Amino acid sequence: MKNTPDYKKIYSDIINIQYPEKEEMCRIFLSKENLSVLDVIQINKVLFNTNSSDNTQFNQRHRSYDVSAISHILDYQKKYQLNNSQLAKHFKLSRNTITKWKSKVLG
Repeated sequence: MKNTPDYKKIYSDIINIQYPEKEEMCRIFLSKENLSVLDVIQINKVLFNTNSSDNTQFNQRHRSYDVSAISHILDYQKKYQLNNSQLAKHFKLSRNTITKWKSKVLG
């Protein structure tokens, strides 16, 4: 049994209590049965919209990606024919992280 937070419930409560005006923008995510890691990141951007570089750098260190998110990111790279630097910039990741994922997933 996997022990993960119920992100759907957490974000529903946050929207209802603090950001009812953003409910429409988040409805597409909250209508899903399960939220992926990338969905959680997108909802976070919509709700909190913080552009501070210190805050972004701090949050980036604490992200973790599951296998499905990694596969989605690597598929995105193939679909749009991006190199590792372009992909890293798009998803705000390290080039080394992408290289490591490729060696584990493809190798």
